[in-house]
Order: sequence, then C-alpha cells, then structure tokens
Amino acid sequence: MIDVRISPDATSLGEAAAHLGAETIRAALAAHGEATIIVATGASQFAMLASLVAQPAIDWTKVTAFHLDEYVGLPESHPASFRRYLRERFLAPLGEAPRFIPVNGTAPDPQAETARLGGLIGGRRIDLCFAGIGENCHLAFNDPPADFNANEPYIVVELDDACRRQQFGEGWFESLDAVPRRAISMSIPQILRSRRIILSVPDARKAPAVRDALEGPVTPRHPASILQTHPDTVLFLDPPAASLLRGAYAA
Repeated sequence: MIDVRISPDATSLGEAAAHLGAETIRAALAAHGEATIIVATGASQFAMLASLVAQPAIDWTKVTAFHLDEYVGLPESHPASFRRYLRERFLAPLGEAPRFIPVNGTAPDPQAETARLGGLIGGRRIDLCFAGIGENCHLAFNDPPADFNANEPYIVVELDDACRRQQFGEGWFESLDAVPRRAISMSIPQILRSRRIILSVPDARKAPAVRDALEGPVTPRHPASILQTHPDTVLFLDPPAASLLRGAYAA
C-alpha cells in the first residue's frame, strides 16, 4: 500500500517531500559513502526542489543525479527544457555540486541516447526517485497505455494529446502545436528499481489521476497505478489533489 501523506497546501507538501528526501539521501551517504537519485521536473516539483536544495548536512559532491525525461528535439535554451529547469532550480543553488547525468533531447540519434543513458544507470543502486503524476496518470513520460515490461532503462516514447495539453496548459509552450510529440523517458521498470520513490502531487487537476493511481486496478491505462506494487513509495498530496479519494486513502 502506498504511504499517502496530505499537507495543507502545495508549499508545505513540497517541504515535507524534500525533508523526507533529504533524510533518505543522508542515510544512503552514511551507509554507502555515495548516493544516486533521480530528480523530476514540472510545476509539481517547484516547492520540493526549492526546499531540497536548502536542506542541511548533505554532501552533494557525493551524489549522482539522473533525471526522468526530456523532449526530443528541444534545445536546452528553450524555457520548457527539463535540462534547463534542473540546472536552474537544482544544480545552480547547489553550486553545481551533484554529478548530473542529463537526458540529451537534441542528440542526433535518440535511440543511441537511450543506450548511452542505459549504460550509465544500468546496474546502479538507485537510492531515491523523486517524481510526480501527470493529469493523464503518466509516470515520467510513460503515457497510457504504458509499457510495464520495457527492457531498457530509457526509452523513446510518443506523447499523447492529454500530456501535450497539460504541458501547454502549464505555460511551458506558446501553443499546443509547439509541444513536441516525442520524448526520451525513464522506463517504468527502471523507476521501480528505486529503493524509495517520493511523489509530490499538488492541485485539483491531478485528483482524477491520483484516484486512479491509488484506488483503481494496476493497469497500463493508468501508468502510476504500478506504484501500488512498489515496496516503499510515499505520496505527498494537498487537499485538492486528494479530494476524490475514498476508502482507505480518504482524508
């Protein structure tokens, strides 16, 4: 069962997620002398990242950070680039201290880029994955119907209309037509290899996806529902995002 924690608002949600994430990173550093994490992007991660980079007593020079996904063909100079997002909101406040493994969305051959990333992450102990849930219940850019049995750590995916509308609606692009149709995404099996997964999911527009992920069946039609099978997933919600939950998860 997913550990669901409800905070009064999006800011406190992000702070709570960052606090637990920092505890997890410190524990990994104490146990192994290094830590590997996965960091996420999007509006849902603003408060979490702002709090995470301010957490004390973390030796970020011993942390390696992968990220979940990137648009194919979008240059890092674009405001919607996830590489740019993480460099500005995660790396810059930390003085570029973590070792960052970016997804190069402008690589000449996206399939070769997935192979490069797979070679870097394959076999590594992943201590922590930060993530969110999309309006269509996607996990990373694994839109429905997601491939729960992908063989590679990173894959090239087609973005569905609901996903692209979300990106436009959040203000990342000037028009729906400008939203790319493909992305490189961490696969579902690779995400599930993380020892702990911390999700930050604020806002009422995510409420149907939260309900489907928690209370529906595990199905590729609701990709984040696969987290029901993970042994250590903590989901931070605000009241609007939790508003459709019933039964065991109801506030």
